[in-house]
Amino acid sequence: MKKRYIIFRLLPALFFLFACQNNSLAQSVRPDKNKGNNSGIVIKKVERISRVTGTPMEGETLFSPNDTPRMFDVGGTDLGIIWEMEKGKYGIFFGDTYGSDFKPNPQAPGPNGGNWRCNVLAFSDDQNLEDGMTINGMAVNDTGKAREIVYGAKDMSGEGDWTSIPTAAIRANGADYVHYFNMKKWHGWITNYSGIYKSTDNGQTWAKCENIYFGSDSNFGQAGYFKKDGYVYMIGTETGRKSSPRVARFREADIEDQTKYEYWNKDAKKWIEGDETKATNLFDDAVGELSIVFHNKYKRWIMTYLCEERYEMNLRDADEITGEWSEPKLLATGKEYSLLYGPYIHPLSLDGDNLYFHMSLWFPYSVFMMKAELANEENPD
Repeated sequence: MKKRYIIFRLLPALFFLFACQNNSLAQSVRPDKNKGNNSGIVIKKVERISRVTGTPMEGETLFSPNDTPRMFDVGGTDLGIIWEMEKGKYGIFFGDTYGSDFKPNPQAPGPNGGNWRCNVLAFSDDQNLEDGMTINGMAVNDTGKAREIVYGAKDMSGEGDWTSIPTAAIRANGADYVHYFNMKKWHGWITNYSGIYKSTDNGQTWAKCENIYFGSDSNFGQAGYFKKDGYVYMIGTETGRKSSPRVARFREADIEDQTKYEYWNKDAKKWIEGDETKATNLFDDAVGELSIVFHNKYKRWIMTYLCEERYEMNLRDADEITGEWSEPKLLATGKEYSLLYGPYIHPLSLDGDNLYFHMSLWFPYSVFMMKAELANEENPD
């Protein structure tokens, strides 16, 4: 008999907040709060353009190019962290994943069903996201089902290893890396540690990097990666959705040498090597899941994230990764997209006016492709 699991990842107070919202599958939202912020980017419009995972709901009219339940036994899943592996080939890490017997349940949103894997990995070489992102394959087992990449023991006692959740991924020094946290207990968002796994064969096999360890109270328990000017930049927060972001950097070749990581201290106005406690806040906000990129057209850093306290997804931008960062700009709200979280930017977004990103919804526990139309504040039309 298959084991069945139901996990309520959200804290009770947050779940109550989500449960009070409208569960409608709104197709788009036009942000009203995006004018007059102190930076160069304006968000003109945001819309949901496709489903990425799972089976369409009754009455849903979105593009749905991937039959993940049938093809890979991926019924319910979330996150969808995207990075470029080889040129034009993208990896996508999903979080806790359940099989084709998964059924969205509005009375008990979130995961259910059998074949629980703590995370799975998909691949895509789709270059046109206007009709959604086609998944070309996944890392699978010998039966063709998506397999778990980063080990999690699935001990739901709250005293052991519950699950391992990806937070960021990057191609560095010719290899692929995924940053993750190992969860002890969801209530209170208590982790055991955070670390990274490595692949040297384009994502087919992975191994833990034993030299990298972030403690349960680390400011880099969750992360976002981006490469620029010879460095990998890593935005970090404490695990959860309550802390402000900080930034570290390191040379690609040093990704597995934590002693070489440098942390930005705004008070000293310099990078400090080897001591993550010296990292200072880039700005003050409650930051959850995040994504960081440098936009080639606008010549600005862009950070997207969930703000649980405001129940919305935000975008901030800056000339330099060390700041000053803009005020938050609205990408999507829980009023339009109930039980939303994410967001994760697709690397194809970096040269034009359309910012594509993945958004998760706790109900129906699926991932969706979103598109934000950007403009320069000085010439928004």
